[in-house]
Amino acid sequence: MKPQQKTFSLQQRVNSFRFACDGLKQFFDQEHNTRIHLAGTIAAAIAAWWFHIPAGELIALVIVIGFVWAAEIFNTVIEKIMDHLSPDQHDEVRIIKDLSAGAVLIAALTALGTGLIIFIPKFL
Repeated sequence: MKPQQKTFSLQQRVNSFRFACDGLKQFFDQEHNTRIHLAGTIAAAIAAWWFHIPAGELIALVIVIGFVWAAEIFNTVIEKIMDHLSPDQHDEVRIIKDLSAGAVLIAALTALGTGLIIFIPKFL
């Protein structure tokens, strides 16, 4: 038997966006690393504007910046899930949370490397 398809509802779509915006607001209000990522995002945007970087380089910046933000949000989700499921400290939980933080570090280093490749020649 096929599952019944839900009918399209504009109100449900609007609610989905509202829920997503609520989640982003909580993310910005509660997570300290957002300030670091926001500073990097603003610095990259200002430098991109100042140096009039070409479209290809701008696309690369947008992708890596989005990659960092998404990784940080996923990291936050994983940490909150693990804290909820296991409020006590366990080595397995620590490893899961460390791996998640490591993914953010890789994303941030990728973004930093991309930014250096793009901007160092412009400063020289």
